Amino acid sequence: MTVVDAPLAGQVLALADVPDPVFAGLIVGAGLALEPEDGATEVLVVSPVAGRVMKVHPHAFVLLDESGAGVLVHLGIDTVKLEGEGFTVHVADGDEVERGARMITWDPTAVRRAGYSAVCPVVVMQSKPDDVEPAVAVGSPVVVGAPLFTWSPAPGS
Repeated sequence: MTVVDAPLAGQVLALADVPDPVFAGLIVGAGLALEPEDGATEVLVVSPVAGRVMKVHPHAFVLLDESGAGVLVHLGIDTVKLEGEGFTVHVADGDEVERGARMITWDPTAVRRAGYSAVCPVVVMQSKPDDVEPAVAVGSPVVVGAPLFTWSPAPGS
């Protein structure tokens, strides 16, 4: 079982409530999403698991944890269109990071001002809904670094 921590503080949302059909349809995998607080600026996003940075963009990163699972954190929806503006990356592809390591600093308020959603999906790639067990109820607030959900691949996955 892998514990996936909240990479930032916010209100917990079901992936079905993410305003993007790829995440809402669980096409990438299962998990939860976080809605950062209104008015939040200069928000530090931390690693939700220990592992290797497989890919980092200003708006998203993928970590490969010690079990071999890919954990995706996506900062906002369609934020790739901002071309990195409002995001500061603190790691590089291939870096080994500990749980809680500094990953990206961003400004959710600026993202919203630009007309994009600041909702942040946190997904175990290629996982199934039954593989994920929420550690906090949907609709509840969560602080950065607190357990968000656990992930255990179903037998035969």
